[in-house]
Amino acid sequence: MSDAPHVPVLAAEALQALAVGPGGIYLDATFGAGGYSRAILALGGRVLALDRDPAAISAGKALVEASGGRLTLAGSRFSQMEQAARDNDFGRFDGVVLDIGVSSMQIDAPERGFSFRFDGPLDMRMEGAGRSAADLVNELEQDALADLLYLYGEERASRRIARAIVAEREKAPIVTTGVLAETIRRANPGKPNEIHPATRSFQALRIAVNEELDELTKALAAAERLLRPGGRLAVVTFHSLEDRIVKQFFAGRAHRGHAVSRLLPGEVAPPPPTFALSGRQPVTPGPRECHENPRARSAKLRWAERTGAPAPGLAPIETKGR
Repeated sequence: MSDAPHVPVLAAEALQALAVGPGGIYLDATFGAGGYSRAILALGGRVLALDRDPAAISAGKALVEASGGRLTLAGSRFSQMEQAARDNDFGRFDGVVLDIGVSSMQIDAPERGFSFRFDGPLDMRMEGAGRSAADLVNELEQDALADLLYLYGEERASRRIARAIVAEREKAPIVTTGVLAETIRRANPGKPNEIHPATRSFQALRIAVNEELDELTKALAAAERLLRPGGRLAVVTFHSLEDRIVKQFFAGRAHRGHAVSRLLPGEVAPPPPTFALSGRQPVTPGPRECHENPRARSAKLRWAERTGAPAPGLAPIETKGR
């Protein structure tokens, strides 16, 4: 097999958390450029890899052909991993890995509209279908747009930015990343040595367009059902909303922070934990990786080992409200 075109952030740590071994069966739920799949194959594993982006599926065909039958690549959202496993004759897995967020391939393609580093169409759709970022920017009411920027981007200047966007779109529809980024910059210039003032707003739009937080919540529960006892779930996130969901999921499933040794009269014992946590978490990148890849600075890895307890129904997971 050829060398990987891209090494995922925290790749070594995630593979260690998965405890990949020869003959094991693994689910790479966010294939992207194939970094995790390639590494698992090199360690002797068999892989079902998923991606909702048709471009990633097309680019991964060469790796499938070079895998000797050990890699199956399917176009699917990771929230639908159970159906994808059934469709491709997979049962239970020894490990599931999720690398949440936009891939480098998507960011580096101006025509996809994920980044303001390049001027391109304001799209951001991973699957190329449904409402685009331009649709949201030009159609949402001002208050709804401000709420979206605050809730998904944690943007404190969301009201000011939303007003500026509405004023700009009254002149002409906002259809390019360059126009949107400049509109945000004028409304909220930011300070020297801080992230670009449009960063949080672009993040919020991408999350909304692709329903990313809902996808993550569903994927965690699906992975819980697919893992065999002793299997590992490893999740790499890149911002606080994602990390909060993963942290709450693992804490709830492992009964972290809940005293269960004594029950008050009338209380019912909780179901047995479905995951066991160990080690200091989250795992974060070292200085060298952050220097070589600035995107790594915000990355966090959390992982847990599946117990033999049956998976419960998924309880609602809180997100940060206004």
